Amino acid sequence: MQETKKERETAAEEKKQTDELLTWYAENRRILPWREDPTPYHVWLSEIMLQQTRVEAGKAYYLRFLENLPDIASLAAASEEVYLKLWEGLGYYSRVRNLHKAAVMIMEEYGGKMPDSPEKLEKLPGIGPYSAAAIASIAFQKPVVSVDGNLLRVFARMMEYGEDIKAPAARKAALAYYGVGISKAKRPGDFNQALMDLGAGICLPNGEPLCLLCPWKERCLAHRDGRETAYPEVPPKKERKKEKLTVFLIRSGDFLAVRRRGEDGLLAGLWEFPNVPGWLKEEEAEGVLAKMGLWKEDSGCPGELAEFSPGPKSRIETEILRKLPTAKHIFSHIEWHMTGYEVQVPPFSEKEREKLRRSGIFLVTRKELMETYSIPSAFEKYKKIALEEA
Repeated sequence: MQETKKERETAAEEKKQTDELLTWYAENRRILPWREDPTPYHVWLSEIMLQQTRVEAGKAYYLRFLENLPDIASLAAASEEVYLKLWEGLGYYSRVRNLHKAAVMIMEEYGGKMPDSPEKLEKLPGIGPYSAAAIASIAFQKPVVSVDGNLLRVFARMMEYGEDIKAPAARKAALAYYGVGISKAKRPGDFNQALMDLGAGICLPNGEPLCLLCPWKERCLAHRDGRETAYPEVPPKKERKKEKLTVFLIRSGDFLAVRRRGEDGLLAGLWEFPNVPGWLKEEEAEGVLAKMGLWKEDSGCPGELAEFSPGPKSRIETEILRKLPTAKHIFSHIEWHMTGYEVQVPPFSEKEREKLRRSGIFLVTRKELMETYSIPSAFEKYKKIALEEA
């Protein structure tokens, strides 16, 4: 069927809008290490890293990760301790565990080559619709849109979309809107990355967007009506649950005590400084240490802490050196409000250290804490104290 004049005009206008965006991107794009060499592995790694990490903070992690695990094969062969340590500080450690699982799957099922279609990419652990579209478009030039918060915000302002921007209907509407534009782009990957930069640097999430610098300012309905900050419509956030913890920074000569978290739940399988729920008074803390086998005598632990009641007296000479400063860490759904104690215990024999290991307490050197053991950023304040004063 022959195109009508109106259809031709519409198609020309759609191409013009795409060209305006790509011209702006060519002149203003962010220079980022994964963009300069957009192999599938590089794009994949950067997309997973940046899911919960600012771009500037992510650069150093990206380069360090690549230096140690430069390709899919090396990631697949890496031990858990190696890739967890490289991820230390980025949080959401399930992401790097899924990276490793996916790398193994790529080696076993795809001959070491990353699949190029969004459908196959989504079958890999840790890759959802957004990441699959980003990898497919940037690494393989597939015309699929990767809709994230930035793109949703731009869409809401461009079209004065007043519904809940986090609802599935909003994502569906944005996919349809951008799908027209990406179909006109010779390099779909640049189209997606241009939208990412537009949302991150111009169509800002907080405060006034920089509309005068926007290549689409004449097309934006919210800008036309002077209502940019009225969009997008975001539902109120649920209040995070708050939990109190007491952290123990336990020193034994040149060693520090750490333990591994359980395999389920928050920060699963990572290393931490020993800690317990609640903010403990000093005498309560002594009871907890006794339960760990690190206190010399019964502390008279109060009834509500009966689960930490000390066992028989031991030869251990333990001293609480000082109260540690408070610290706070915010997860997506929970807040940790922490306090703690710095504790000194005497050196242990190898037999005594083995007994501690069986109870879950490991004594590690300062160097091991820096280079081997993955301590989550939730404990960063206490880790800094441990390393500075060990």
